[in-house]
Amino acid sequence: MTPADELECYLTELAEVLGHADRHAGLKDYCRGLLLPIARKSIEPIAAHLDPERVQAKHQALHHFVAKSPWSDEAVLRKVREIVAPHLALDEACYWIVDETGIPKQGRHSVGVARQYCGQVGKNENCQVAVSLSLASEKGSLPIAFRLYLPEAWANDPERRNKAGVPETVTFATKPEIALSQISEALAAGVPPGVVLADAVYGDTTHFRDQLTAWGLRYAVAVREATTVWPPGVEPLQPEPYTGRGRPAKNLRRSPGHEPVSVKALALSLPQSAYRTVTWREGSNGGVALTLCRGAGTCRAP
Repeated sequence: MTPADELECYLTELAEVLGHADRHAGLKDYCRGLLLPIARKSIEPIAAHLDPERVQAKHQALHHFVAKSPWSDEAVLRKVREIVAPHLALDEACYWIVDETGIPKQGRHSVGVARQYCGQVGKNENCQVAVSLSLASEKGSLPIAFRLYLPEAWANDPERRNKAGVPETVTFATKPEIALSQISEALAAGVPPGVVLADAVYGDTTHFRDQLTAWGLRYAVAVREATTVWPPGVEPLQPEPYTGRGRPAKNLRRSPGHEPVSVKALALSLPQSAYRTVTWREGSNGGVALTLCRGAGTCRAP
């Protein structure tokens, strides 16, 4: 079977979850368009390359499929997972990668567009941001969940939501909350559990880490140097004893000798012997290495 035949079989399987047969051609054309070696992969240039003799008709058909035809992106992603995941050898090594994608945009009318951090340009820019969950192994990686982040300014603006067609069921959620919902759905679907990897946008959130622990998932997440932890052997003081008046105190207390420290301060307090350098793969510029700390004991988030 040629690569073209394999692609046709793959797209035919994906098209089966779309429902009405009229959507099948739209899916196949759009996917083929995304594979074209062209700079701009919006609908108009895709249509011009796919059918140069009938550009207007192809443009209308693609626009209808992408913008107006009712189909479930979640159903398509589930089908992609069913087809591709068995080829990733997840029983040998499995990682769940939480990440986000920034999509630079002009104007303010695209759903969720706002001035926010955009990874593509490495700074705050006018863009959309989507949170994703991907499966990864030594064989490759596969996105299994993808959700647009809706900033509070959008979520709390009924007129703007209505013009853009944002469903009433979509409410504001932080990026870590979106990621946790994606992980929860993956667990419920029976996806093979993996080590969760995430940057500090997620790792700095105590609830995110605590929930992963509650689900029995191992994780390796980044935290900012100012993030505080309770070092080994140091515990917060219990809440003030109840006096019988008012509500019982719930907040843990701090005092000299019972204070959290930043992860940077904790790392700098350790001896050189607590560190070792591990190289995990060869890159284009040589080995990719990471300095790991051992011997710090168990730290707790405050």
